Amino acid sequence: MTTSAGKEALERPAKEIVYPVRDGKPVGETDAHVDLTLLGKEVLRNFFRDRPDVYVSGNNFIYFEQGNPKARVSPDGYIVFGVPMRQRDCYKVWEESGRTPAVVFEYTSRSTRKTDQNEKRVLYEQSLRVPEYFLFDPRGDYMRPRLQGYRLAGGTYVPLLLADDRLYSEQLNLFLVIEHNTMRFYNPETGEVLRTLVEETQAHLTDQRRADYEAERADAAEAEVARLMAELNALKQKTGQP
Repeated sequence: MTTSAGKEALERPAKEIVYPVRDGKPVGETDAHVDLTLLGKEVLRNFFRDRPDVYVSGNNFIYFEQGNPKARVSPDGYIVFGVPMRQRDCYKVWEESGRTPAVVFEYTSRSTRKTDQNEKRVLYEQSLRVPEYFLFDPRGDYMRPRLQGYRLAGGTYVPLLLADDRLYSEQLNLFLVIEHNTMRFYNPETGEVLRTLVEETQAHLTDQRRADYEAERADAAEAEVARLMAELNALKQKTGQP
């Protein structure tokens, strides 16, 4: 026999599980860390702009256990292959065919070193199984070298060897290179640095201005040659020279 109270309990919908998009904690980062986060996201989104199946993001929550809002992490930057590039409030692995990041970046500091080198490293290695994990210390506060990387091999992260201030990402087919107090991405096929859309536009305008200047110089030189030839012909006619 079902009581009225029992009927009400059965009719009530299950409590909806909330996956917050922010944790309410203040974000305190240096300009160097903020610039790196924005730069990395912009250049990689621009690089993969013709790949609608590559999601580039950072500083949002990745939830990796359905029904457990505490199972989450917020990398400074990450790339997922095989999912649409679209706006998301957060990334829920079970809603994305179980796909997890292929690469994760943390722009670390003295205040985040323990989390980045211990808790997050273990989580990326053992829970999310991220193939490549890179850390960069822009201020040189504690990491030696300032750029470090790990690649998953046999279920365990293996350190990558830094050579000429650069590390190679197999997942991205890109070099990560230390440049002063920042880190840039280079395409090994072209040897060129990856640019943001703004940087590409500025470079195009600079090249166009240079081409216009060279064209003007060529036109001016051609006009000067024509002028001199005209003067020479006039002189020949005046002196009766053939």
